[in-house]
Amino acid sequence: MTSKPQTKNPLAGPAIEGDVVPVIDFGGQTAQLITRRIRDAGVYSVLVAPTITPAELRKLAPKGIVLSGGPSSVYEPGAPTIDPAIFDMGIPILGICYGMQLAAHLLGAKVDPGQHREFGRATVGITDRTDLFALLPEKMTVWMSHGDQVFDGEKAHFETLASTPTCPFAAVRSRTGNRRFYGVQFHPEVTHTPHGSEILQNFLLNICGCRNTWRMTEFAKAAADRVQKQVGSSHVVCGLSGGVDSSVAAALIHKAIGSQLTCVFVDTGLLRKGERELVETTFRDHFRMDLRVVDASRDFLSDLAGVSDPQEKRRRIGHRFIEVFKQASRDIKDAHFLAQGTLYPDVIESGQGHAGQSAGIKLHHNVGGLPEQLGFELVEPLRDLFKDEVRKLGEVLGLPDQIIWRHPFPGPGLAVRVLGEVSEPKLEILRECDEIVLEEIIAANLYRKTSQVFAVLLPVQSVGVMGDGRTYDFCVAVRAVETQDFMSADWVRLPYEVLGAISSRIINEVRGVNRVVYDISSKPPATIEWE
Repeated sequence: MTSKPQTKNPLAGPAIEGDVVPVIDFGGQTAQLITRRIRDAGVYSVLVAPTITPAELRKLAPKGIVLSGGPSSVYEPGAPTIDPAIFDMGIPILGICYGMQLAAHLLGAKVDPGQHREFGRATVGITDRTDLFALLPEKMTVWMSHGDQVFDGEKAHFETLASTPTCPFAAVRSRTGNRRFYGVQFHPEVTHTPHGSEILQNFLLNICGCRNTWRMTEFAKAAADRVQKQVGSSHVVCGLSGGVDSSVAAALIHKAIGSQLTCVFVDTGLLRKGERELVETTFRDHFRMDLRVVDASRDFLSDLAGVSDPQEKRRRIGHRFIEVFKQASRDIKDAHFLAQGTLYPDVIESGQGHAGQSAGIKLHHNVGGLPEQLGFELVEPLRDLFKDEVRKLGEVLGLPDQIIWRHPFPGPGLAVRVLGEVSEPKLEILRECDEIVLEEIIAANLYRKTSQVFAVLLPVQSVGVMGDGRTYDFCVAVRAVETQDFMSADWVRLPYEVLGAISSRIINEVRGVNRVVYDISSKPPATIEWE
């Protein structure tokens, strides 16, 4: 790696080394995904708010700037905007979806609802392949998600680089003076745009002149330094679930402060079969950390009695988690900090994007519902990372593969996989079904080839026939997805024989289930979890 003095700036989060491309966050659900794709290209990226000034941006010494998508229309009251002087900084700027529309609006073009809204895959024809689309096909598939679009781009002195039959300005370039603006109406950051990474690399490496020198090892060092500075001589309580997120967070924090860390595992009564035993064995033997186990299953199930709304489930679980941690920490000397394995998908789906504009999709116990008087200061060293980045960090920290590659499990546990009201009998049914699903996926050598696989107990019963009798039992849905970032995902085309084995075993081995269905929806428009 080329040696270069570190650039330290509070806007950039950890100390960084090398080139920086900030992303101005207008509240789009894939805003942080853009920064993740930029990092993939070896360039450090950080989200900043639309209120950032040109002077504040200059402190970052950016090589380029990206304007994210967002849920607003540029004409809505209170729609996020930026200082137009940013366009005159002489720095290459790429606007994506809303970012392109806002730039066009500020630079004089007309932005209106299109006659044809575009959601999903579309084919664009490339008319200029000199810079942004260099070495790319003349026609390619992209992912669109917009109702508004740019009209009369000539007013903003735009050149058309790509179009669709219903979107004449699908990609543009500014041709005015010092302005180096590029805009795309589609989303190059999502996996549904196959050549999206190449488009972003063209912008970063060819147009901005960035060097791809940023690595996860740099993040690990900087994050450990931040934990040390934040914690000082105090003690940290870490909520350890046994999943990859909390495990990597614990390993990173332990690397930073050693014996100042105590891990607390809470048995919520909402765990998978054998979960508690696995966590106790793995983390006491492998990590050799101070691990304390709290059985609060009765309290959690009592809180959830009669509750069927998914947001209320998450809120109550979050509240109980905080109470349990506060109680568990009372006998830990100088415990002033609570560590959590919060990832950015948790943050952005809870409506806590930098712009304050993100639509809240669901609450997560580790970012939503925290009381004002928590009694702890939060330590969240993974808050800016996506799942695959966390796994890379785990490898840097030397964690074993069985921890790093473990499929994610939601913080609220099986409470959000038992749709509707939660009860112990339903949880037992789901545990048995979930174990069968995982056993068959592992037996078929598909565990590492899938990103998340699980069973969901649906709140419906249907008629069936078993032997000579009529049954009226539950239906179970099986969900299997593949993804790199968990912000977008596609359903896995599991072999029929695997699906058949799963269905046959569940119906024959689990009392109370007589029907199995397979979820074939992608994210978006669905989410990975059902609640």
